[in-house]
Amino acid sequence: MAEYMAEPITGYSDLKEHSSNPESEKYIPSCMEMYIMSLQKSLCDQLAAIEGKQFTVDRWLRPAESDGGHGGGGITCILQDGQVFEKAGVNISVVHGTLSKQAIQQMKSRGKELFGDSVPFTAMGISSVIHPINPFIPTIHFNYRYFEIPGENKQWWFGGGTDLTPTYLNRDDAKHFHSILKGACDSHDKEYYPKFKKWCDEYFYIKHRGESRGLGGIFFDDLDYVPAEKALSFIKSCGDAVAPAYIPLVRQHLNDPYTEEEVQWRLLRRGRYVEFNLVYDRGTKFGLYTENARIESILMSLPLTARWEYMNQPGSRETELLEVLRSPVDWCSE
Repeated sequence: MAEYMAEPITGYSDLKEHSSNPESEKYIPSCMEMYIMSLQKSLCDQLAAIEGKQFTVDRWLRPAESDGGHGGGGITCILQDGQVFEKAGVNISVVHGTLSKQAIQQMKSRGKELFGDSVPFTAMGISSVIHPINPFIPTIHFNYRYFEIPGENKQWWFGGGTDLTPTYLNRDDAKHFHSILKGACDSHDKEYYPKFKKWCDEYFYIKHRGESRGLGGIFFDDLDYVPAEKALSFIKSCGDAVAPAYIPLVRQHLNDPYTEEEVQWRLLRRGRYVEFNLVYDRGTKFGLYTENARIESILMSLPLTARWEYMNQPGSRETELLEVLRSPVDWCSE
């Protein structure tokens, strides 16, 4: 289908029907699925235009519940070993089934009221991580998702965020990135950006290193305290802000010269990225806990290459980044 990277996981006619009927119980999930499909297509097209190479598209389905599995699937779009991007992934998933015991425990720890050992769920979202080759083009990650627990006491919520992880500090890049995200937040609620920026700084913190993964952005979860239509509108604004926040940074640094020493520092910072994702990231853990999970797609966020070096001694430019990672900055008021 020209408007999407692949055929939707949910039947296209069902999506069109329910997304056009606000009274339908499937109105919000149908609108969300159509939006993340469109966002995936838009971003893949923009990244492919820069790289001059098309994404590999893998549409996959989970084993059907009738076969002892769980339903749904996803569309994984990967571009790797390029001239600009070492690895760029833009994935969507639309899955349903029964929560694992570990997932139930994780959600209860966040205050969710879940009863029994068999809790059905529906979840969908878009997740992307882009690891460039040039050390002066930062890595970006974003994820926006909708989660629903159906039934008599139906629960739903949105979550997500966008954050930037550079190898070297460029203050103008950080200001641009945060200003775009702030604009998306302010168009809905001026309290969102400071609240979600702080949440992002706290969430993407590598405790055993005493530093943040990157320069932050926004992060939020359990967004269920506004009407679902307003929450979805906010999600769309955040998703639509990704390209204008990031693509100009890619183009600006596309031809920046760099040395082998700077590549080695990039690999060390990628190691920190791996540490956070495998040790702390809630989304990674949820995916790994989920029965019949698509492991290749879950671990898409990891770079192709990373490095761990014993007692590395950073230089002055590298130390400049580390200082900011240890003391987050309010980029929109600098």
